[in-house]
Amino acid sequence: MNRLAQILMAIVTGLVGAAVLHIVIILALPHFTGKDAYTRVRAEGAANRFHLLDDSPDRIGLSNLDPFVKTAVCHFDTTERAARLVSPANAGFWSLAIYDRSSNEVFSMNDRTSLDGVLDVVVASPVQVARLRKAPPDGLASAIIVELPTQAGYAVLRTLAPQASLEAGAAAFLAEAGCVSLRID
Repeated sequence: MNRLAQILMAIVTGLVGAAVLHIVIILALPHFTGKDAYTRVRAEGAANRFHLLDDSPDRIGLSNLDPFVKTAVCHFDTTERAARLVSPANAGFWSLAIYDRSSNEVFSMNDRTSLDGVLDVVVASPVQVARLRKAPPDGLASAIIVELPTQAGYAVLRTLAPQASLEAGAAAFLAEAGCVSLRID
């Protein structure tokens, strides 16, 4: 009986080890293949600029998943300069999510949590945030300051267009949104 218990224990240990190994490989695969979200957003185009996504997947595979939601993405690097995300007021719903390079959500907000429905967010490194708090520049009084723990990240801006008549306004809102670098001295 002791021999049978040892064999069963070896089989169970092998199965559990194989399961853990497979899970680790599956979770690490995007990092090694370059198919992670940050890499895909970077492939959309230049940094510090919102790129509108189409309803059908582009060459990288990014698209609007919901036909009633219009999406734009922007990637940035806060090593030298902070990033400022701005947009005019919009009559409809919009949401913003900021992610670090590893696709961990760092911050999110929508038109209901913003001041007067206007998007004004500064994404900065910890050192830049300290400088902003020490001597806030003019024009950033109403901006929301978000500390990005890593040097690089990306933002996803979405707006609703539940009817065909609202699509032009949604596209205009995303086109007018800014993702610009901001020098903090």
